[in-house]
Amino acid sequence: MSDFFEEMTSRAPVVVILRRESPDRTVELCHLAWDLGVRLVEVPIASASAVPALQAATAAATARGELVGAGSIHSVDQFRVAVDAGAAFTVAAATDREIIALAASDGIPHLPGVGTATDVATALAGGCNFLKAFPASLLTPDWIRAMRGPFPSAKFVATGGVDAGNALAFLEAGCSAVAFGSSFAAPATAAVISALVGHPS
Repeated sequence: MSDFFEEMTSRAPVVVILRRESPDRTVELCHLAWDLGVRLVEVPIASASAVPALQAATAAATARGELVGAGSIHSVDQFRVAVDAGAAFTVAAATDREIIALAASDGIPHLPGVGTATDVATALAGGCNFLKAFPASLLTPDWIRAMRGPFPSAKFVATGGVDAGNALAFLEAGCSAVAFGSSFAAPATAAVISALVGHPS
């Protein structure tokens, strides 16, 4: 399943996270992300009220030939809801062995969250090489460099507090991708994403 993230981030080392938006606004932002060359768009479903936005996004993705994933997947029920809504991949803020195993058995690419060496080791043991470094702004690019030493097969997606000002620093530290959440709406972000698409990671 890591091959999925490998392919998608090699084309564009960027993830866009669309949280707490209306279904219509989510679709609008999806198209903006796709127009910029972003291939990985995530809609978190921490609450049931976010599921309509995910459903709208996956419908728009299907019509356009794109893919949308679901974030904040921390239970089996959430995983099932995400898959039923058409999510092509799932993302979590934590490393949960049960979710990792479930995603693997269902053939759904999963991006677990890591914040410690133990998390990284656990996720790798479960077959996940692509890992969500969260919260990246607190972990810092130096943490990425430090983890790449003992875990050379780990590929990190810096998430949480990433913006136009620090995205390149995370890529230069060895991240395979960076994720823009609330900062996606910032005026400077579109230019940075355009510059990062195709950036060697």
